[in-house]
Amino acid sequence: MVTQAHGKVLIIAGSDSGGGAGIQADIKTVTALGGYAMTAITALTAQNTRGVHGVHAVPPAFLQKQIDAVMDDLGADALKTGMLHDAQTIECVVELAEGPGRGIPLVVDPVMVAQSGAQLLDPGAVECLRERLLPRATLLTPNLPEAEVLLRQHIPGVDDMEDAARALQSMTGGAVLLKGGHLPGDSIVDVLAGPEDVRVYRHARIHTHHTHGTGCTLASAIAVALAQSMSLEAAVEQARHYLLEAIRTAPGFGGGGGPVNHCHTVDRGSLRP
Repeated sequence: MVTQAHGKVLIIAGSDSGGGAGIQADIKTVTALGGYAMTAITALTAQNTRGVHGVHAVPPAFLQKQIDAVMDDLGADALKTGMLHDAQTIECVVELAEGPGRGIPLVVDPVMVAQSGAQLLDPGAVECLRERLLPRATLLTPNLPEAEVLLRQHIPGVDDMEDAARALQSMTGGAVLLKGGHLPGDSIVDVLAGPEDVRVYRHARIHTHHTHGTGCTLASAIAVALAQSMSLEAAVEQARHYLLEAIRTAPGFGGGGGPVNHCHTVDRGSLRP
């Protein structure tokens, strides 16, 4: 039995040739959660579980052609950004948010550095991200190192996360999900700060190094839920549960930090004749 995809998500992000993060993780996530994924690729990376071996940026004019082609024909129910690489690329997204994407939920994953340590955002573009794109975000999903760059301050522990999330929320037009996975310990704390309240999520850490692409996956899972008309709180809840199971059932591929299991929602039995 084939079910129709529900919720169109335009993903503006970089490609990961290893398949664990970036556009590849985004497409898998949106599809696994019943949505329809469309893409505008910002950069190509030569990448595997051990690291990023090269980055080839897509010219902004061609990125704009990709965005226009999708929006002119298919439209979108949600927008999601990942690796934006430089200020010109960020401005393409700003133009979308101010034009044909106005009023469409926008999830911004401020990808700056790969898990391997490779720089994925031009340092000179951080101010453009901060001043131009963040005020247009429905939801911002930084990890702690990204939040520290955006706030220009250290976030030493769990007790400081709520204040940091509130400070980031004041920079956006919507909400912030601050992810605490970089802190040590047997539990992980995430903080969702909206215009009116703050919600704290806690869960036991799954001890594994197969967590490549978790940020991309979580942001895309939230974006497709918003495209399917879920509330932000329900979208975050569903996305977190989806990601935790994807980590728990990670296939163990590669010699480094491997990908998660994006397809754990697929009922393989339904494919048998």
